[in-house]
Amino acid sequence: MVDSMAIDADWQSIINEIGQEIQPYQSAGKVADYIPELENVKKEAFGMSVVFIDGREFSFGDSDVNFSVQSISKVYSLTKAFSFLKDELWKRVGKEPSGNPFNSLIQLEHENGKPRNPFINAGAIVVADCVVSNANQPLNDTIDFVREISGNKNIAINEDMFLSEKHFGHRNAALAHFMKSYGNIESDVEAVLNYYFGHCSLSMNCRDVAQSFLFLANHGRHPYNNQEYLTASQAKRMNSLLLTCGTYDAAGDFAFRVGMPGKSGVGGGIAAIIPGLLSICVWSPGLDKYGNSLAGAKALELFTTKTGISIF
Repeated sequence: MVDSMAIDADWQSIINEIGQEIQPYQSAGKVADYIPELENVKKEAFGMSVVFIDGREFSFGDSDVNFSVQSISKVYSLTKAFSFLKDELWKRVGKEPSGNPFNSLIQLEHENGKPRNPFINAGAIVVADCVVSNANQPLNDTIDFVREISGNKNIAINEDMFLSEKHFGHRNAALAHFMKSYGNIESDVEAVLNYYFGHCSLSMNCRDVAQSFLFLANHGRHPYNNQEYLTASQAKRMNSLLLTCGTYDAAGDFAFRVGMPGKSGVGGGIAAIIPGLLSICVWSPGLDKYGNSLAGAKALELFTTKTGISIF
């Protein structure tokens, strides 16, 4: 819930306070290493940006340092697929939390090639297939979309990250081929994986990501350009998925501690929203055992605690 007094809070002071209190957590956790390029980051880095629907912005720390967004980008591809297929999309991917690691093959076999939700890797690969099957230039179209909603025309793929993803993405390739055997991948597998690895390799900073999530905080319409990217009903569904599935099998704990719909990535970023008010992005590369930024999740918990605002 949004407390009217909290809306007029001294936001910069609150964010600065969080930045100071988070310091003991910045050296904790483990940087992702299953993609070698992800290891080439400063573990102790921390950035935070908050942007409001009314145009106010507040930042702290390494908020202007680019990082690999990884699975945060699944929100962008899902937005594209949802706009193409509408509710037909859910015939191919589920809407339930997984309760298993984000790259599990075992669950996929039990469920006959239909992923549990669009934010685990198998689900995001099906979503990628939906975009590849319906867009003229899937990756370019998605990059243009991200540039538009972030307000940054210079956003691009980190080519070294992309090549590292392709070279070491064997589990994702296995997931794609496995679903192809069930008929749940329609396009060429390599084309689907190139799109998937491409959007995961986008390089953005905290402000870029926070601004790119504003349309979800504003019922599907971006407040800065007044463009509707999802209907209000679709935005509601997207936000519900962010709450229940956006931080993998730690979603329950994240909802309990933070109280915001959010999406994490193994690059150390977490994006979250308060509907009708703001979006926020934190970045710190050290991950917990579930693949979520340890310091980032703590910063978001402090944010909702100190401001008194959450969706509950």
